Amino acid sequence: MSGPLSSLTVIEFAGIGPAPFAGMLLADLGATVVRIDRPPVEPGGDPLGALLRNDSIVDRGRHSVALNLKDPRAVQAALRLVDRADIVLEGFRPGVMEKLGLGPEVCHARHPRLVYGRMTGWGQHGPLAQTAGHDINYIALSGALHAIGSADRPMPPLNLVGDYGGGGMLMAFGLLAAVLHARTSGTGQVVDAAMVDGAALLMAAQFGFLAKGHWHDQRESNFLDGGAHFYGTYACADGKHIAVGAIEPAFYRELLARCGIDDPQFEQQWERAQWPQLREKLERLFAQRTRAQWCELLEGTDACVAPVLSLGEAADHPHLRARQTLVNAAGVLQPAPAPRFGATPARLPTAAPLVGSGTRTWLARAGLCAEEIDALLREGAACARDAMPQAAD
Repeated sequence: MSGPLSSLTVIEFAGIGPAPFAGMLLADLGATVVRIDRPPVEPGGDPLGALLRNDSIVDRGRHSVALNLKDPRAVQAALRLVDRADIVLEGFRPGVMEKLGLGPEVCHARHPRLVYGRMTGWGQHGPLAQTAGHDINYIALSGALHAIGSADRPMPPLNLVGDYGGGGMLMAFGLLAAVLHARTSGTGQVVDAAMVDGAALLMAAQFGFLAKGHWHDQRESNFLDGGAHFYGTYACADGKHIAVGAIEPAFYRELLARCGIDDPQFEQQWERAQWPQLREKLERLFAQRTRAQWCELLEGTDACVAPVLSLGEAADHPHLRARQTLVNAAGVLQPAPAPRFGATPARLPTAAPLVGSGTRTWLARAGLCAEEIDALLREGAACARDAMPQAAD
């Protein structure tokens, strides 16, 4: 792997949501990410289905070691892997790793420079720390969900604000900050990344506007939440949509001029009382032409207008094609690594690994001899790709 993080080794304990996303970000930029998976052969399970699960973009760039962490011998093998890592990344409820014998106290006693990342929804402490939840719950508590949606109801913005923006991205940032500290001080630490904290942090600008009296705590009453006519989406004649973001006066004037709008009411851009009527007028205007016709007139100008593209359409846009923002690897359309680096460019990582495909290799690199590895495999403490059932012809 190339990339600016090629010197880092990460041990990721398999999970779902923001922790794997953080692992993907690190792997994308060149880190060696070894994921400890559960063995796919479980009572009542589907071993072949688990074995062939190789279609997750978020899981790309990993190496997979399959260990049964209910077995003390597998736990010791995991600790041998941790001994040689810069970072541990886990996303379980507080206390789970301690019960397994893999908590930060145990790991730091063996490896004082280790950065130990803990990704949860509610954080490691607080009244809700042991409570189940999902993205929608965390952003609800932070105030973010209340600010998003139509006037009559909040609308979850997929799982972008809690899971990925406020969770995975913040975790990756925190891990790298702690690695810098460890390399200068010789001391590792725990990074407690909570989605509820991250979602609140993403609302910093809105809290700032609120403090200054420039933000109303009701949806569709502000300039960024669909309340303003100059910042929102509009349906076109063909049922497709365009996005308008003409906030600054110069960009707003450009929009009006290119659309041929000379109605004096539009001069009251920042009069909130005028916004509903001005939005209705723009709705009627944009409904007169197709999305393609509006893009021909407005896209690429300082009117700040862009087509609202579907996932399938996005890959064909000339700008995204020029930057290779979305790439097709092995028939799978996916986002390319970002951001871009001039001196240490990252390349698209390998596809998600088959569970257990790296078990033998990485246990050997952790210092286990062939006899020890064979014993773990034979006795069910570990599982290797070449030791699993093969698909019938």
